Amino acid sequence: MSGKVGLNAAAGAGRVPFLEALAVWARVAALSFGGPAGQIAVIHRILVEEKKWVSEQRFLGALNYCMLLPGPEAQQLATYIGWILNGVRGGLTAGLLFVLPGFLSILLLSFLYVGFRDLGAVAGLFFGVKAVILAVVLDAVRRIGARALKTKVSWSIAAAAFVGIFLLDVRFPIIVIGAGILGFLGARFWPAHFRSAAPVEASEASSDRRVSPSWMRAVKIIGIFVPLWFAPIILALWLLGGESVFVHLGLFFSKMAV
Repeated sequence: MSGKVGLNAAAGAGRVPFLEALAVWARVAALSFGGPAGQIAVIHRILVEEKKWVSEQRFLGALNYCMLLPGPEAQQLATYIGWILNGVRGGLTAGLLFVLPGFLSILLLSFLYVGFRDLGAVAGLFFGVKAVILAVVLDAVRRIGARALKTKVSWSIAAAAFVGIFLLDVRFPIIVIGAGILGFLGARFWPAHFRSAAPVEASEASSDRRVSPSWMRAVKIIGIFVPLWFAPIILALWLLGGESVFVHLGLFFSKMAV
């Protein structure tokens, strides 16, 4: 199947073949350097520009939503797009493959840092990687920003957020909530300056994978994933005791995720 498959073929009944999607997600994972900005840029370049499996509008809408959610937005975006293309198994595959190369890389780098950080070659390796990743992040911010920021108002909000984070030390949740309130009020009272996203094309809306929200679905998802989240912490507590570092790490990162 050609990589230039249209959105109608990529979503709904004619989804991307699973093995092809598997290979693409492995490639995305292997090229995802530079944290969320670099990872999001790689996902966009491969899935939107190269493969054309997801429309620009759907990608930006999903990106905005994942930015609002707690947790790692790049992995959430990959999982969501994987679900669009291949359902639950696509979402699980995209999410797992997305973290696997990073896990292996961190494992190797941790070993090098702990055991050999005083060696000149290892110190040079870390310095070189840091410089390259900085360039990747700057290019990714430029690419994504050029697509997401279309008006003077959006650029002004982005600039104000940057100043708030890096110069005024404003807490990130306050900036997100403030930007949301500003966008809500702007869309109501100054719609010409706060243009919303373009409507989804009819062909996309008719074939795209979507789920109608309901209370029963929400309760079902919570009932499945909350126990899955806390099961490892409870198991570590039972086997290792409350003072175990694994219990403390589990609780700490649970708080960080929220």
